[in-house]
Amino acid sequence: MGRAFVYVILGGGVAAGYAALEFTKRGVSHGELCIISEEPVAPYERPALSKGFLLPEDPARLPAFHTCVGANEERLTPKWYKEHGIELILGTRVKSADVRRKTLLTAAGETISYKFLIIATGARALKLEEFGVSGSDAENVCYLRDLADATRLSDVMQTSTGGNAVVIGGGYIGMEVAASLVINKINVSMVFPEPHCMGRLFTPKIASYYEEFYKSKGVNFVKGTVLSSFVFDEDGKVNGVNLKDGTNLPADLVVVGIGIRPNTGLFEGQLTLEKGGIKVNSRLQTSNSSVYAVGDVASFPVKIFGESRRLEHVDAARKSARHAVTAIMEPDTTPDFDYLPFFYSRVFSFSWQFYGDNLGEVVYFGDFSGPSFGAYWVHKGHLIGSFLEGGSKEEYEAIAKVTRLKPEIDDLSELERQGLGFVVALSQKLPVAPVVNVGGSMSTVVLEKPMYPWHATAGVVVAAAIAGFAYWYGRRRRRW
Repeated sequence: MGRAFVYVILGGGVAAGYAALEFTKRGVSHGELCIISEEPVAPYERPALSKGFLLPEDPARLPAFHTCVGANEERLTPKWYKEHGIELILGTRVKSADVRRKTLLTAAGETISYKFLIIATGARALKLEEFGVSGSDAENVCYLRDLADATRLSDVMQTSTGGNAVVIGGGYIGMEVAASLVINKINVSMVFPEPHCMGRLFTPKIASYYEEFYKSKGVNFVKGTVLSSFVFDEDGKVNGVNLKDGTNLPADLVVVGIGIRPNTGLFEGQLTLEKGGIKVNSRLQTSNSSVYAVGDVASFPVKIFGESRRLEHVDAARKSARHAVTAIMEPDTTPDFDYLPFFYSRVFSFSWQFYGDNLGEVVYFGDFSGPSFGAYWVHKGHLIGSFLEGGSKEEYEAIAKVTRLKPEIDDLSELERQGLGFVVALSQKLPVAPVVNVGGSMSTVVLEKPMYPWHATAGVVVAAAIAGFAYWYGRRRRRW
């Protein structure tokens, strides 16, 4: 027994929703497309889980944050999928895949065949047991990856007001959940082995700015150590944690955010893997021409850096999903995927955005005692990364545009003197490029590559003009 579709999206996260919307824009016919998801609900915007979903008052709940509201587009409710003839196969686990035969086998024994497959399986949260610590099954130990996790965490938080929470991990999940816990009047201790929070992205100086604010809200940072074991009460609930450095912390609630691992298991031995994910080309196509991979699970060429990377962020999931669909539906006119790495977050009253790469020398600008500041990264004489806290829409647009340009920098002290004004002035001298809003309430403006041949030709001319201008501007130091 089985079903056949022209297009199958495997996975029901953010990427699946954006891919589905793009399919409809490209003219997919009723009955040609299905989405297979282990979750029991239609695709939704995962960033809401660590922010609005955890608010004590008027929390975000479905259907409010179904995709694609995060990009200020349609909200794709189950009714929307039905009206567009898209089959939602929810609450369904695929236990095996055969890319040669183009079939998927579900846990229930149904065979689903396809002509084209988009792998959007995302990633799973790393568990403490993988690091030799048991106790993840305790009722007050929580992870945060999907709606079920968020619902469970929210329930435990409601019974922990005034109590103590320990957050294991100092990355995205740790910082955003810690903020939500504080808003819910729960005392927070954050534990992580790095010397500062957001160690993969922030410099010590940038991290210090946010850590000091968190401390002012009562957050206790315990750095340079890791969880060793839990302390349990007679009911099996965790009431304390033991750290490797000998510290003991009380705990009514533990939230674990120690990283993720891409869900590649179904395709190991069938598709080429790279950097922990599924290797794809500049069209998001895997080593099998009928199979594409997007989002957290895909390792794709980042043209601006000349190497492949696997990027764990919602923006990459949205854009790679759209591009894969375009490449499938319009293979002769679709250009290479040209993505500028982009990360952002909003916690408390903060709103920061980062573009590019955090490699090379760091040049800071702005007032680190005030609401707005930033940094540039300069590597081999070129600006390759930009960070800005508290910017305007136009300022965020400017740092995105100029970072993609990778202008030559001859004088770091002059760059520091100009600060944010450097990218604002340079961006105003560049040709106007099309932009798209990608984040709803957490939005920014990023460049999109033209999708048609004549646009691409014009883009080449514009790029040449931009490159020439950047060279002139970078050499301008001689006339300062």
